[in-house]
Order: sequence, then C-alpha cells, then structure tokens
Amino acid sequence: MSGFDLTIFDCDGVLVDSEIIAAKVESKLLNEAGYPISVEEMGERFAGMTWKNILLAVEKEVDIPLSASLLDKSEKLLDQRLAREVKIIEGVQFALARLKGPRCICSNSSLARLDMMLTKVGLKELFAPHIYSAKDLGADRVKPKPDIFLHGAAQFGVSPDKVVVIEDSVHGVHAARAAGMRVIGFTGASHTYPSHADRLTDAGAETVISRMVDLPAVIAAMEEWAGAF
Repeated sequence: MSGFDLTIFDCDGVLVDSEIIAAKVESKLLNEAGYPISVEEMGERFAGMTWKNILLAVEKEVDIPLSASLLDKSEKLLDQRLAREVKIIEGVQFALARLKGPRCICSNSSLARLDMMLTKVGLKELFAPHIYSAKDLGADRVKPKPDIFLHGAAQFGVSPDKVVVIEDSVHGVHAARAAGMRVIGFTGASHTYPSHADRLTDAGAETVISRMVDLPAVIAAMEEWAGAF
C-alpha cells in the first residue's frame, strides 16, 4: 500500500473557526471605505487570502483608493477579536488523536497570530515546532502560491506526492495542487457557503468533508487508493 508520509493542515477555517471572525471585521472596514460587501460574500470570495491581497483585489475591481492605514487597522481589530472569540473546530482533537505519522501547519497567517490562536484553543503543543507561516517566506509567496506547502514538506524531507493537505479555501487548494500534493477540502467552519464544497472540488480537492471526525477514515481510504495514482 502506498500511503502518506506527511499530513499538512491549514489553520484558519480548518483547525480554528477564525475565518468568520475575519470576514466580519474585514467586511465592516470595506463597507466603511465605500465598498459594500456582506460577511457571507467575504467568506465566499476572499477566504484564505491575506488582507493585503484582498485590498489589492478590491482596488482593481472598483475605483476606490483604499487607505494603507486599513492594513494596520484590520490587523489590530482582528487580533483583538480572535483573542476573545476564536474557538477550535469541532472534532479536531478526535481526528488528531487518531492520525498517525508526521503533521504540520502551513498557513497564510503570521506566526504571532498562529501562536495566539493555537495556544488559546489548546492545539499548539500538538503541532509545535512544525508551525509555518507563508509570510515568513516573503509577502509575495503566500497562497495561492505553493511555496509554503513545499516548505513544509521540505522540513520533513518528504516528496510532495506523499503529502495530503487539508484546506478550506479555493486559494489553499490551488496552492496545494500546484505543489503536487493531494487535497481534502473542508467545509465545517462557520464561514461555509452553499457552493463551498463544489468550488473546492473544482479547484482540485479530491474529496470534501464537513466533519473533522471523518478525517482519519478519509485519509485511510485515500492511502488505499494511492497506488492507482
């Protein structure tokens, strides 16, 4: 049987229910800046993207110059709310207790934010020291570029085709597929939307789950299928 040598988890929207908090903060700031967008639209269009890239995308779409101060304002507001409100995704501890082999986190969030969130929900010790931020590689190397996933695999000396990634965003799935890795989509966080699973599948996710408790069985099944790829 050909199995996986490494499991890579995204963090926001996969391990912690943070994307919905980010969508609320960012939609409020964009509305105040003259760009009307709902919390639901934020999740559907921009989940998995950095705030800087979201602002750049909005500026390209409409002729609204967005103040650079929005960058810092969002980060401060979001950190405050995450520190108070972020919760673990239901079923994560169950899944981690049953998964064998190496694992790591590869995220677009900063290491400081990852440390805060993972510590708050009690997950840091289950991954440390293998917690990696794409921002540490460079501002131009965040998802949907594959760099952070390739970096994670390199830390373990693992070939990309021996890695399975769990991702909740289209941008993240694109990044993992570009890295040559197999992907499981996840739609169990609060920011999910009606076409979420279909969009993850279209982006390249091999299968999609909505409950984290199902992850160990799905990975085991994929390992059995691996010989056909």
